Amino acid sequence: MPDPSVSEIDEAESSTDSEAAPEGSPDGWMRWAIAALVLGGLGIAVYFAGDIPKTDGHYGFWSILPPLIAIVLAFWMREVVSALFIGIAAGGLIAGKVNIIDAFLLPAIGTEDFALILLVYLWALGGLIGLWTRTGGALRFASWAGERMVRGPKTAKFFTWIMGLVFHQGGTISTVLTGATARPIGDQHDVSHEELSYVVDSTASPAATLIPFNVWPIYVGGLVAGTIPLFETAQDGITFFFSALPFNFYAIFAVAMTFLFAWEVLPWVPGKQMREAMDRARSTGKLDRDGATPLTSRELTEMDVPDDYAPGLIDFLAPIGTLLGVAILPYIVTYFFMGWTGGQNPDPMLLIAEAFVLAVLAGMGIALFKGMDFDTVIDGFIDGCKGVTIGAIILALAVSLKEVADAVGTANYVVATVGDVLTPAILPGLLLVLCVIIAFSTGTSWGTYAVVFPVAMPLAWSVSQDPFFITLCFSAVVGGSVYGDQCSPISDTTVLSSLATGSDLMDHVYTQLPLASVAGGLAIVVYTLMVVFFV
Repeated sequence: MPDPSVSEIDEAESSTDSEAAPEGSPDGWMRWAIAALVLGGLGIAVYFAGDIPKTDGHYGFWSILPPLIAIVLAFWMREVVSALFIGIAAGGLIAGKVNIIDAFLLPAIGTEDFALILLVYLWALGGLIGLWTRTGGALRFASWAGERMVRGPKTAKFFTWIMGLVFHQGGTISTVLTGATARPIGDQHDVSHEELSYVVDSTASPAATLIPFNVWPIYVGGLVAGTIPLFETAQDGITFFFSALPFNFYAIFAVAMTFLFAWEVLPWVPGKQMREAMDRARSTGKLDRDGATPLTSRELTEMDVPDDYAPGLIDFLAPIGTLLGVAILPYIVTYFFMGWTGGQNPDPMLLIAEAFVLAVLAGMGIALFKGMDFDTVIDGFIDGCKGVTIGAIILALAVSLKEVADAVGTANYVVATVGDVLTPAILPGLLLVLCVIIAFSTGTSWGTYAVVFPVAMPLAWSVSQDPFFITLCFSAVVGGSVYGDQCSPISDTTVLSSLATGSDLMDHVYTQLPLASVAGGLAIVVYTLMVVFFV
């Protein structure tokens, strides 16, 4: 029997669709009824916008709705852009700022912080990866590393874990550096993008708080300065941050679990979807599930090396070496040798934006020196920038939702609500849970620090002035904020981990959450036992 023609298939599908939901059918009327209810509800909401009273810096339960709506819709629809926009719109109605473009979008994306994200983590990262599609540098490095260290999926994930510790300068920085370095190796050895994005994300902020030769201690030290007698100055807070490292249990468990996951020696991998991803990649070679929407495009994945160009290690090592040298060496010199520790002294020199831009220029220079056409070099850079457009959109909406959360007092409401049930015996564990809720809802660990530390440290001091107890509470805030941020679908590190590894954002969130929650649960148990037996 001959195969049906394309036109016959189209007619059959059209007929099926019309039969399934004719305009006058109950299903058709139901859709129109739902649309009418939504539009009517929206009109009523706009009419009454701003009528909700604001007390103590928040709107009560209404304050939690914008991030809650965005997160629930993101999980339900497995699509983040519309979920974030709806959350922003809900916040505008609650705060009485219906013009969300003027009130939230423009102030959020017009800041220096977002400009840095756009320049560094999107254009420079995307441009560099796009350039590697022309020079073949990343694949050449992957082949070279594979011959010497990587033998299969386990060693590929272990290599990613090592890179996460090497690139420990900070959450967002680590994700893009580790992902850009490890992805070609993982792809070559059938490591699913869900696995790779988890290893990248779980060795980003957790590693940054355990190997804190970065700006984290300086930032936290400034927040806790003056909150209790132990922290009279920012330098006291910085010193305390380093002394509390052995008790940052979430970060310790997260990094340790990622190591065990990389070598596939966990007795059981939490999360059915992660186990399915591992089986799919090993058995079929598919790095993403069918129907996934990776946060990269063909511009970042398809190789287009000119026939007359010979890829070499220099094409990869020169940009990466420039990046690391410019980012790390000035920091080490100014912090450890010149005494620029912040506070009364100048802040240590951290040239992140300059490092990324110079890395791109170094890659371009090497390619031109080796004989690549100038137009080919620029085309590779532009294609790379085009490939991260969806990431730029999601990040713009994510930072706008953070503006909304500030406007409606999301963090203030959570602190006021959960703070009433805190008891001394389980204070560190509950502080961790509080930080998880806030960071998950707002998508920022540093923002959570800014809200919780000024409240948590005086609260802990009022319960017990034992320095060990203060250390446990301090570490619980540091780790809990990272845990919530790492798991949040609206966090920049979550988005960038997916972007750098080519993973579907919600697939990354779903597969990472069970593993991270095991580490978080263990941390809560250990904090509680430490208080019971040692305080």
